[in-house]
Amino acid sequence: MTSPPIAGPKTVAEAIDMIEETYEFMLSYAARGVRREEDDPGSRIRDYLERASAALSVLEGITADGLGPAGKKVTGPAAKFLDVIRDDAFKAGAAIRFVLAGGIGSQIIDNLNASIHVRALLTDVFLLDESLKVSGA
Repeated sequence: MTSPPIAGPKTVAEAIDMIEETYEFMLSYAARGVRREEDDPGSRIRDYLERASAALSVLEGITADGLGPAGKKVTGPAAKFLDVIRDDAFKAGAAIRFVLAGGIGSQIIDNLNASIHVRALLTDVFLLDESLKVSGA
């Protein structure tokens, strides 16, 4: 029996949360030593990757509007950093969609976790998340 699909994020904050949750799940899945997805029914790895893909679509379209304090548009260095986030989200999304297109097992998830594109994206979202919290946005 398959689990119901998980709704995609509507906001940048929801997208960040989904990406962080997926990464945590990927770490535990990689450590389980599952050879093939079929060997671990009910693991939900595919659901988590699809959630991450949806979240990355949100970040691929991130704009400076409404991300600043009190919902104002960010400018200057903050706006430039959004260019980096969009680029890294696109690259990490391509890697995740590549994995979703084939068979999934612990080893491929471990390799995805180690991907420089996923690591760059995670660092970006951790930085963005903390920045939004500090700025009150």
